Amino acid sequence: MLKEIAGGITAPKGFKTAGVKAGIKRSGKEDVAVIFSEVPAAVGAVFTQNAMAAAPVVVSRRAAAKGTVRAIVVNSGCANACTGNQGLADAQTMAHIAATLLGIEDHEVIVSSTGIIGQYLPMGKIAAGIENAVAKLSVEGYEDTVLAIMTTDTFAKTCTYEFSLGGKTVRIAGIAKGAGMIHPNMATMLAYITTDAAIVPAVLQNALSKANDLSFNMITVDGDTSTNDTVAVLANGLAGNDTIDSEQHPDYQQFFAALKQVCIFLAKKVVEDGEGATKLLEIQVKNAQNWEDAKTAAMAVAKSPLVKTAFFGEDPNWGRILCAVGYSGAQVIPEKISLAIGGVQIVKEGMGCDYPADSLKKVMADREIIVTVDLAAGNADAVVWTCDLSYEYVKINGEYHT
Repeated sequence: MLKEIAGGITAPKGFKTAGVKAGIKRSGKEDVAVIFSEVPAAVGAVFTQNAMAAAPVVVSRRAAAKGTVRAIVVNSGCANACTGNQGLADAQTMAHIAATLLGIEDHEVIVSSTGIIGQYLPMGKIAAGIENAVAKLSVEGYEDTVLAIMTTDTFAKTCTYEFSLGGKTVRIAGIAKGAGMIHPNMATMLAYITTDAAIVPAVLQNALSKANDLSFNMITVDGDTSTNDTVAVLANGLAGNDTIDSEQHPDYQQFFAALKQVCIFLAKKVVEDGEGATKLLEIQVKNAQNWEDAKTAAMAVAKSPLVKTAFFGEDPNWGRILCAVGYSGAQVIPEKISLAIGGVQIVKEGMGCDYPADSLKKVMADREIIVTVDLAAGNADAVVWTCDLSYEYVKINGEYHT
Protein backbone atom coordinates (compact mmCIF):
# COMPACT_ATOMS: atom_id res chain seq x y z
CA MET A 1 0.00 0.00 0.00
CA LEU A 2 1.50 3.31 -1.09
CA LYS A 3 1.17 6.31 1.21
CA GLU A 4 1.52 9.77 -0.30
CA ILE A 5 4.00 11.90 1.66
CA ALA A 6 5.78 15.24 1.39
CA GLY A 7 9.45 15.80 0.64
CA GLY A 8 9.81 15.48 -3.13
CA ILE A 9 12.75 13.67 -4.70
CA THR A 10 14.85 14.08 -1.55
CA ALA A 11 12.34 12.22 0.64
CA PRO A 12 14.18 8.92 0.01
CA LYS A 13 17.24 8.66 2.27
CA GLY A 14 20.57 9.90 1.00
CA PHE A 15 19.45 12.27 -1.76
CA LYS A 16 20.14 16.00 -2.07
CA THR A 17 19.26 18.39 -4.84
CA ALA A 18 19.29 22.03 -5.94
CA GLY A 19 17.92 24.11 -8.78
CA VAL A 20 19.46 27.48 -9.65
CA LYS A 21 19.22 30.40 -12.06
CA ALA A 22 22.13 30.38 -14.50
CA GLY A 23 20.78 32.82 -17.08
CA ILE A 24 20.11 30.27 -19.82
CA LYS A 25 16.36 30.82 -19.98
CA ARG A 26 15.23 34.15 -21.36
CA SER A 27 12.71 34.29 -18.54
CA GLY A 28 15.49 34.40 -15.97
CA LYS A 29 13.93 31.49 -14.06
CA GLU A 30 15.69 28.41 -12.66
CA ASP A 31 17.44 26.49 -15.42
CA VAL A 32 20.18 24.24 -13.96
CA ALA A 33 19.63 21.42 -11.48
CA VAL A 34 21.71 18.74 -9.79
CA ILE A 35 20.35 15.62 -8.08
CA PHE A 36 22.89 13.75 -5.95
CA SER A 37 22.97 10.45 -4.08
CA GLU A 38 25.35 10.37 -1.13
CA VAL A 39 26.18 6.73 -1.90
CA PRO A 40 26.41 4.81 -5.20
CA ALA A 41 22.97 4.07 -6.62
CA ALA A 42 21.77 1.39 -9.00
CA VAL A 43 20.44 3.03 -12.14
CA GLY A 44 17.74 2.14 -14.63
CA ALA A 45 17.23 4.41 -17.63
CA VAL A 46 15.38 4.59 -20.92
CA PHE A 47 16.06 7.08 -23.68
CA THR A 48 14.53 8.38 -26.88
CA GLN A 49 14.51 6.14 -29.94
CA ASN A 50 14.69 9.19 -32.19
CA ALA A 51 17.64 8.68 -34.58
CA MET A 52 18.57 12.33 -33.98
CA ALA A 53 19.25 11.70 -30.30
CA ALA A 54 20.73 14.71 -28.54
CA ALA A 55 24.30 14.80 -27.21
CA PRO A 56 23.28 14.40 -23.55
CA VAL A 57 21.37 11.23 -24.45
CA VAL A 58 24.50 9.76 -26.04
CA VAL A 59 26.57 10.56 -22.95
CA SER A 60 23.93 9.35 -20.53
CA ARG A 61 23.41 6.04 -22.32
CA ARG A 62 27.07 5.27 -21.69
CA ALA A 63 26.81 6.25 -18.04
CA ALA A 64 23.66 4.22 -17.42
CA ALA A 65 25.24 1.16 -19.04
CA LYS A 66 27.74 1.06 -16.15
CA GLY A 67 24.87 0.21 -13.78
CA THR A 68 25.72 2.70 -11.03
CA VAL A 69 25.17 6.47 -10.98
CA ARG A 70 25.63 9.12 -8.27
CA ALA A 71 24.33 12.31 -9.91
CA ILE A 72 21.99 13.79 -12.51
CA VAL A 73 22.73 17.21 -14.03
CA VAL A 74 20.02 18.97 -16.05
CA ASN A 75 19.72 22.26 -17.88
CA SER A 76 16.66 23.79 -19.52
CA GLY A 77 16.54 26.50 -22.17
CA CYS A 78 18.82 24.71 -24.67
CA ALA A 79 18.45 21.10 -25.86
CA ASN A 80 22.04 20.60 -27.08
CA ALA A 81 20.60 18.56 -29.94
CA CYS A 82 21.84 18.56 -33.55
CA THR A 83 25.06 20.22 -32.34
CA GLY A 84 27.63 17.73 -33.66
CA ASN A 85 30.97 17.08 -32.01
CA GLN A 86 30.87 20.34 -30.10
CA GLY A 87 27.57 19.38 -28.51
CA LEU A 88 28.92 15.99 -27.52
CA ALA A 89 32.01 17.59 -25.98
CA ASP A 90 29.80 20.05 -24.10
CA ALA A 91 27.63 17.24 -22.69
CA GLN A 92 30.77 15.42 -21.56
CA THR A 93 32.04 18.63 -19.99
CA MET A 94 28.79 18.99 -18.04
CA ALA A 95 29.34 15.54 -16.57
CA HIS A 96 33.01 16.27 -15.86
CA ILE A 97 32.32 19.56 -14.08
CA ALA A 98 29.70 17.96 -11.87
CA ALA A 99 31.84 14.91 -11.17
CA THR A 100 34.84 17.01 -10.19
CA LEU A 101 32.80 19.17 -7.83
CA LEU A 102 31.11 16.13 -6.27
CA GLY A 103 34.26 14.03 -5.99
CA ILE A 104 32.97 11.22 -8.20
CA GLU A 105 33.77 9.78 -11.64
CA ASP A 106 32.48 11.28 -14.89
CA HIS A 107 30.67 8.03 -15.75
CA GLU A 108 28.66 8.33 -12.52
CA VAL A 109 26.81 11.37 -13.91
CA ILE A 110 23.75 11.40 -16.13
CA VAL A 111 23.26 14.64 -18.08
CA SER A 112 20.10 16.01 -19.65
CA SER A 113 19.23 19.13 -21.61
CA THR A 114 15.89 20.46 -22.80
CA GLY A 115 14.83 23.46 -24.84
CA ILE A 116 15.45 24.70 -28.36
CA ILE A 117 17.14 22.30 -30.80
CA GLY A 118 20.19 23.36 -32.80
CA GLN A 119 21.78 25.80 -30.39
CA TYR A 120 25.05 25.31 -28.53
CA LEU A 121 25.07 25.33 -24.76
CA PRO A 122 26.34 28.56 -23.18
CA MET A 123 29.06 26.66 -21.33
CA GLY A 124 30.15 29.57 -19.17
CA LYS A 125 26.66 29.85 -17.73
CA ILE A 126 26.33 26.05 -17.52
CA ALA A 127 29.58 25.70 -15.57
CA ALA A 128 28.65 28.48 -13.16
CA GLY A 129 25.18 27.02 -12.74
CA ILE A 130 26.47 23.54 -11.92
CA GLU A 131 28.95 24.97 -9.40
CA ASN A 132 26.20 27.02 -7.78
CA ALA A 133 23.82 24.05 -7.66
CA VAL A 134 26.41 21.73 -6.12
CA ALA A 135 27.16 24.34 -3.46
CA LYS A 136 23.45 24.56 -2.62
CA LEU A 137 22.67 20.83 -2.51
CA SER A 138 20.23 20.03 0.30
CA VAL A 139 17.17 17.97 1.13
CA GLU A 140 15.12 21.18 0.88
CA GLY A 141 16.07 21.99 -2.70
CA TYR A 142 13.52 19.84 -4.51
CA GLU A 143 11.03 22.60 -5.39
CA ASP A 144 13.66 24.67 -7.23
CA THR A 145 14.85 21.53 -9.02
CA VAL A 146 11.40 20.97 -10.48
CA LEU A 147 11.33 24.58 -11.70
CA ALA A 148 14.77 24.22 -13.25
CA ILE A 149 13.77 21.39 -15.60
CA MET A 150 10.59 23.06 -16.91
CA THR A 151 10.19 24.74 -20.32
CA THR A 152 6.64 25.27 -21.60
CA ASP A 153 5.23 23.41 -18.59
CA THR A 154 2.55 25.33 -16.71
CA PHE A 155 2.83 23.41 -13.45
CA ALA A 156 5.28 21.20 -11.54
CA LYS A 157 4.94 17.44 -11.97
CA THR A 158 6.00 15.58 -8.85
CA CYS A 159 4.95 12.75 -6.55
CA THR A 160 6.33 11.12 -3.40
CA TYR A 161 5.29 7.85 -1.75
CA GLU A 162 6.20 5.63 1.17
CA PHE A 163 5.64 1.88 1.43
CA SER A 164 6.96 -1.21 3.18
CA LEU A 165 9.29 -3.84 1.73
CA GLY A 166 10.10 -6.81 3.93
CA GLY A 167 9.40 -4.83 7.08
CA LYS A 168 11.51 -1.83 6.01
CA THR A 169 10.09 1.59 5.16
CA VAL A 170 10.96 2.51 1.59
CA ARG A 171 10.39 5.80 -0.19
CA ILE A 172 10.10 6.55 -3.89
CA ALA A 173 9.63 9.92 -5.57
CA GLY A 174 9.60 11.37 -9.05
CA ILE A 175 9.64 14.59 -11.03
CA ALA A 176 8.99 15.18 -14.72
CA LYS A 177 8.86 17.90 -17.31
CA GLY A 178 7.04 17.87 -20.60
CA ALA A 179 4.14 19.54 -22.36
CA GLY A 180 4.98 19.54 -26.06
CA MET A 181 6.88 17.28 -28.49
CA ILE A 182 5.23 14.41 -26.66
CA HIS A 183 4.83 11.04 -28.35
CA PRO A 184 5.98 7.62 -27.20
CA ASN A 185 8.82 5.55 -28.47
CA MET A 186 10.36 5.08 -25.08
CA ALA A 187 9.40 8.16 -23.10
CA THR A 188 8.59 11.62 -24.28
CA MET A 189 10.05 14.11 -21.86
CA LEU A 190 12.44 14.18 -18.92
CA ALA A 191 11.65 12.27 -15.74
CA TYR A 192 13.79 11.42 -12.74
CA ILE A 193 12.88 8.98 -9.98
CA THR A 194 14.69 8.47 -6.69
CA THR A 195 14.25 5.65 -4.21
CA ASP A 196 16.14 4.31 -1.21
CA ALA A 197 15.13 0.74 -2.06
CA ALA A 198 17.89 -1.85 -2.46
CA ILE A 199 17.71 -3.49 -5.89
CA VAL A 200 20.38 -4.68 -8.31
CA PRO A 201 20.88 -2.65 -11.53
CA ALA A 202 19.76 -5.31 -14.00
CA VAL A 203 16.49 -5.94 -12.17
CA LEU A 204 15.90 -2.19 -11.78
CA GLN A 205 16.46 -1.69 -15.51
CA ASN A 206 13.95 -4.40 -16.38
CA ALA A 207 11.42 -2.99 -13.93
CA LEU A 208 11.73 0.50 -15.40
CA SER A 209 11.46 -0.77 -18.97
CA LYS A 210 8.23 -2.59 -18.11
CA ALA A 211 6.80 0.33 -16.14
CA ASN A 212 7.73 2.65 -18.99
CA ASP A 213 5.80 0.53 -21.49
CA LEU A 214 2.66 0.98 -19.37
CA SER A 215 3.09 4.70 -18.71
CA PHE A 216 5.33 7.03 -20.71
CA ASN A 217 4.95 4.84 -23.79
CA MET A 218 1.18 5.20 -23.50
CA ILE A 219 0.91 8.97 -23.84
CA THR A 220 0.81 11.40 -26.73
CA VAL A 221 0.23 15.13 -27.05
CA ASP A 222 1.24 15.99 -30.59
CA GLY A 223 2.76 12.87 -32.17
CA ASP A 224 6.36 14.17 -32.08
CA THR A 225 9.05 12.06 -30.38
CA SER A 226 11.67 14.38 -28.88
CA THR A 227 15.41 14.14 -29.44
CA ASN A 228 16.15 14.40 -25.71
CA ASP A 229 13.76 12.03 -23.94
CA THR A 230 15.19 10.52 -20.78
CA VAL A 231 13.70 8.65 -17.84
CA ALA A 232 16.11 7.59 -15.09
CA VAL A 233 15.62 5.98 -11.70
CA LEU A 234 18.30 5.90 -8.98
CA ALA A 235 18.03 3.34 -6.16
CA ASN A 236 20.67 3.78 -3.44
CA GLY A 237 19.60 0.99 -1.04
CA LEU A 238 19.68 3.12 2.13
CA ALA A 239 16.25 1.86 3.21
CA GLY A 240 18.01 -1.34 4.24
CA ASN A 241 15.54 -3.78 2.73
CA ASP A 242 16.67 -7.20 1.57
CA THR A 243 18.22 -6.53 -1.85
CA ILE A 244 15.87 -7.38 -4.70
CA ASP A 245 18.13 -9.45 -6.92
CA SER A 246 15.64 -11.03 -9.30
CA GLU A 247 12.05 -10.76 -10.48
CA GLN A 248 11.37 -13.87 -8.41
CA HIS A 249 12.34 -12.09 -5.19
CA PRO A 250 9.31 -11.93 -2.84
CA ASP A 251 9.46 -8.11 -2.75
CA TYR A 252 9.88 -7.50 -6.48
CA GLN A 253 6.21 -7.21 -7.42
CA GLN A 254 5.54 -4.72 -4.65
CA PHE A 255 8.50 -2.59 -5.74
CA PHE A 256 7.42 -2.81 -9.37
CA ALA A 257 3.89 -1.73 -8.47
CA ALA A 258 5.27 1.36 -6.70
CA LEU A 259 7.55 2.24 -9.61
CA LYS A 260 4.72 1.78 -12.11
CA GLN A 261 2.43 4.04 -10.08
CA VAL A 262 5.04 6.80 -10.05
CA CYS A 263 5.54 6.47 -13.82
CA ILE A 264 1.81 6.49 -14.59
CA PHE A 265 1.20 9.47 -12.31
CA LEU A 266 3.94 11.52 -13.96
CA ALA A 267 2.96 10.43 -17.49
CA LYS A 268 -0.64 11.53 -16.95
CA LYS A 269 0.54 14.87 -15.57
CA VAL A 270 2.57 15.44 -18.72
CA VAL A 271 -0.53 14.92 -20.85
CA GLU A 272 -2.69 17.01 -18.55
CA ASP A 273 -0.22 19.83 -19.11
CA GLY A 274 -0.07 19.31 -22.86
CA GLU A 275 0.58 22.59 -24.65
CA GLY A 276 -2.72 24.44 -24.95
CA ALA A 277 -4.67 21.48 -23.55
CA THR A 278 -8.09 21.98 -22.01
CA LYS A 279 -8.97 18.30 -21.54
CA LEU A 280 -7.29 15.09 -20.38
CA LEU A 281 -8.53 12.16 -22.46
CA GLU A 282 -8.21 8.51 -21.40
CA ILE A 283 -8.63 6.16 -24.35
CA GLN A 284 -9.55 2.66 -23.22
CA VAL A 285 -9.60 -0.14 -25.76
CA LYS A 286 -11.10 -3.35 -24.43
CA ASN A 287 -11.41 -6.92 -25.66
CA ALA A 288 -8.85 -6.63 -28.44
CA GLN A 289 -7.31 -9.70 -30.02
CA ASN A 290 -4.03 -8.97 -28.19
CA TRP A 291 -2.34 -6.19 -26.20
CA GLU A 292 -0.51 -4.88 -29.26
CA ASP A 293 -3.82 -4.45 -31.10
CA ALA A 294 -5.37 -2.75 -28.09
CA LYS A 295 -2.50 -0.26 -27.87
CA THR A 296 -2.45 0.31 -31.62
CA ALA A 297 -6.14 1.14 -31.74
CA ALA A 298 -6.01 3.34 -28.64
CA MET A 299 -2.98 5.23 -29.92
CA ALA A 300 -4.60 5.84 -33.31
CA VAL A 301 -7.56 7.48 -31.58
CA ALA A 302 -5.29 9.44 -29.23
CA LYS A 303 -3.12 10.79 -32.07
CA SER A 304 -5.93 11.76 -34.45
CA PRO A 305 -6.05 15.56 -34.93
CA LEU A 306 -9.71 15.22 -35.89
CA VAL A 307 -10.56 13.42 -32.67
CA LYS A 308 -8.52 15.84 -30.57
CA THR A 309 -10.06 18.94 -32.12
CA ALA A 310 -13.55 17.48 -31.74
CA PHE A 311 -13.01 17.15 -28.01
CA PHE A 312 -11.67 20.70 -27.83
CA GLY A 313 -14.86 21.88 -29.49
CA GLU A 314 -16.92 19.58 -27.22
CA ASP A 315 -18.40 18.00 -30.32
CA PRO A 316 -19.28 14.28 -29.90
CA ASN A 317 -18.30 13.44 -33.47
CA TRP A 318 -17.93 9.72 -32.81
CA GLY A 319 -17.37 8.86 -36.47
CA ARG A 320 -13.85 10.25 -36.13
CA ILE A 321 -13.10 7.81 -33.30
CA LEU A 322 -14.28 4.75 -35.20
CA CYS A 323 -12.48 5.95 -38.30
CA ALA A 324 -9.19 6.06 -36.36
CA VAL A 325 -9.79 2.58 -34.95
CA GLY A 326 -10.51 1.31 -38.46
CA TYR A 327 -7.28 2.56 -40.00
CA SER A 328 -5.12 1.72 -36.98
CA GLY A 329 -4.20 -1.74 -38.22
CA ALA A 330 -5.76 -3.50 -35.23
CA GLN A 331 -8.01 -6.49 -35.87
CA VAL A 332 -11.52 -5.02 -36.05
CA ILE A 333 -14.86 -6.73 -36.61
CA PRO A 334 -17.06 -3.76 -37.60
CA GLU A 335 -20.38 -5.33 -36.63
CA LYS A 336 -19.14 -6.06 -33.09
CA ILE A 337 -17.53 -2.76 -32.08
CA SER A 338 -19.04 -0.58 -29.37
CA LEU A 339 -18.17 2.93 -28.17
CA ALA A 340 -18.91 4.96 -25.06
CA ILE A 341 -17.83 8.44 -24.03
CA GLY A 342 -17.90 9.16 -20.33
CA GLY A 343 -20.05 6.06 -19.78
CA VAL A 344 -22.63 7.16 -22.34
CA GLN A 345 -22.95 4.46 -24.97
CA ILE A 346 -23.00 5.94 -28.46
CA VAL A 347 -22.24 2.96 -30.72
CA LYS A 348 -23.43 -0.62 -30.35
CA GLU A 349 -22.56 -3.45 -32.71
CA GLY A 350 -20.93 -1.07 -35.16
CA MET A 351 -23.83 1.36 -35.45
CA GLY A 352 -24.88 4.56 -33.76
CA CYS A 353 -27.58 4.15 -31.17
CA ASP A 354 -29.94 6.41 -29.27
CA TYR A 355 -28.27 8.15 -26.35
CA PRO A 356 -29.25 10.90 -23.89
CA ALA A 357 -27.98 14.04 -25.61
CA ASP A 358 -28.03 16.13 -22.44
CA SER A 359 -25.89 13.61 -20.57
CA LEU A 360 -23.34 13.46 -23.37
CA LYS A 361 -23.21 17.26 -23.55
CA LYS A 362 -22.27 17.38 -19.87
CA VAL A 363 -19.58 14.73 -20.39
CA MET A 364 -18.03 16.64 -23.29
CA ALA A 365 -17.74 19.72 -21.09
CA ASP A 366 -15.72 17.86 -18.45
CA ARG A 367 -12.01 18.44 -17.94
CA GLU A 368 -11.29 14.69 -17.82
CA ILE A 369 -13.07 12.32 -20.22
CA ILE A 370 -12.87 8.55 -20.66
CA VAL A 371 -13.41 7.10 -24.14
CA THR A 372 -14.11 3.36 -24.17
CA VAL A 373 -13.86 1.30 -27.36
CA ASP A 374 -14.90 -2.35 -27.11
CA LEU A 375 -13.57 -4.35 -30.06
CA ALA A 376 -15.19 -7.64 -28.97
CA ALA A 377 -12.35 -9.47 -30.70
CA GLY A 378 -10.51 -11.02 -27.75
CA ASN A 379 -9.72 -10.29 -24.11
CA ALA A 380 -6.79 -7.84 -24.18
CA ASP A 381 -7.05 -4.26 -22.90
CA ALA A 382 -4.88 -1.14 -23.12
CA VAL A 383 -5.10 2.47 -21.96
CA VAL A 384 -3.56 5.52 -23.65
CA TRP A 385 -3.68 9.08 -22.34
CA THR A 386 -3.82 12.16 -24.53
CA CYS A 387 -5.27 15.67 -24.59
CA ASP A 388 -7.30 17.83 -26.91
CA LEU A 389 -5.81 20.10 -29.58
CA SER A 390 -6.60 23.78 -29.17
CA TYR A 391 -5.92 27.13 -30.80
CA GLU A 392 -3.41 27.77 -28.02
CA TYR A 393 -1.26 24.81 -29.10
CA VAL A 394 -0.75 26.41 -32.50
CA LYS A 395 0.05 29.76 -30.88
CA ILE A 396 2.60 28.30 -28.45
CA ASN A 397 4.44 26.36 -31.13
CA GLY A 398 4.15 29.07 -33.76
CA GLU A 399 6.00 31.42 -31.42
CA TYR A 400 8.27 28.92 -29.59
CA HIS A 401 11.57 29.88 -31.22
CA THR A 402 10.90 33.59 -31.37
